[in-house]
Amino acid sequence: MSARDDEFTAFVVAHERQLLRTAYLLTGDHGHAEDLVQTALVKAHRHWSRVAKAESPLAYVRRVVVTSHISWRRRLMTGEQVIDTIPDRAGADPQQAHAVSDELRAALRLLPPRMRAVLVLRFYEDLTEAETARVLSCSTSTVSTQAARGLAALRTQLRPAAARPQTPLSSRRPT
Repeated sequence: MSARDDEFTAFVVAHERQLLRTAYLLTGDHGHAEDLVQTALVKAHRHWSRVAKAESPLAYVRRVVVTSHISWRRRLMTGEQVIDTIPDRAGADPQQAHAVSDELRAALRLLPPRMRAVLVLRFYEDLTEAETARVLSCSTSTVSTQAARGLAALRTQLRPAAARPQTPLSSRRPT
């Protein structure tokens, strides 16, 4: 193996879990998250000399994960229809400890991809507004606005059913 390959391998070993967590929070599915990280790592490996010279290779690859996810979502919107529940599903989840986080992840999946990316990067990955803006190639005010709107949407979606508005979150126009 070359020194370039060794350096890339070390990067993957050090950051794969973080990238997988980000991808899972974006996709809501372990299999898709693994595919997304694999795709991002293939793209990063192809241009590793440029990625390694970046100020933060992790931020660079994280951005590839986010942009790849947004691209996948755009392609899916033209052909596949996402359903809220799986037909013939077994009873309720017996692990009550995970119920709240499952509900949050489900609500997160209802948000538009860019808004979801802002919330994942800001609050799960604990990036600053400036770092998030850099990853998403947008202004810090856009990050701030998207975060505020995303949190408001999550609060609305996570309210008890009687207090929720009748319009589903997924039918609202993304801004």
